[in-house]
Amino acid sequence: MTRVAIVTGGGQGIGNAIAVRLVAGGYAVIVADIDAEAGRETEAALGANARFVECDVADEAQVGACVAAALDHGGRLDALVNNAALARPARVRLTELALAAWNRTLAVNLTGAFLMAKHAAPHLARARGAIVNIASTRALQSEPDTEAYAASKGGIVALTHALAASLGPDVRVNCVSPGWIDVSGRQKASRRQPATLSPEDHAQHPAGRVGTPEDVAALVAYLLGDEAGFVTGQNFVCDGGMTRKMIYR
Repeated sequence: MTRVAIVTGGGQGIGNAIAVRLVAGGYAVIVADIDAEAGRETEAALGANARFVECDVADEAQVGACVAAALDHGGRLDALVNNAALARPARVRLTELALAAWNRTLAVNLTGAFLMAKHAAPHLARARGAIVNIASTRALQSEPDTEAYAASKGGIVALTHALAASLGPDVRVNCVSPGWIDVSGRQKASRRQPATLSPEDHAQHPAGRVGTPEDVAALVAYLLGDEAGFVTGQNFVCDGGMTRKMIYR
């Protein structure tokens, strides 16, 4: 029996690392991404156990087609990783933030996770599967001028425990909130650049380094697996300890 997973935003960054980790763990993975170039690169790199599906997670028809593609690919659905998100524009003054930009950020980052869960839930329940949502430490703390992104990620944390209550015991639902993760090595070929991290960047983390996509992928793989069978409705912060660090100027 081959387990089947959907990873949204799986073409690049953290989502790419999650897709790679799950394929290595024996899953057949649907790489769902709005970026066809990145998605096809990932599909080619992962081989027969991966299939790219172009999908805008804010579009319910495309979400339904993505779930159908997963069932067509593997005949079942065991795992859903809601990773797709917009982080641009990164910082916009509140009085200059366009309603369209606010709505698009929430549509992709929050509504997209809801839609994927809505369409995947019946199939996950049959497999006694699991969902992992990717939030952010921005759900817990903020820099100025990041209202749309912070609100969307705070919503993901709340959506996680709501889904866990609604879908349990058949489906477990958890959340991972990454901090500073260097994704420079996990971009599509046309965008890939060397990392530009300084010793100070690493040293400010209690763990002694900036995070990697593989750090997040390892936690996601655990939460999807049988060993996490008693874990649901939780938010796991993966940030090298930064949200526990008291800083005085």
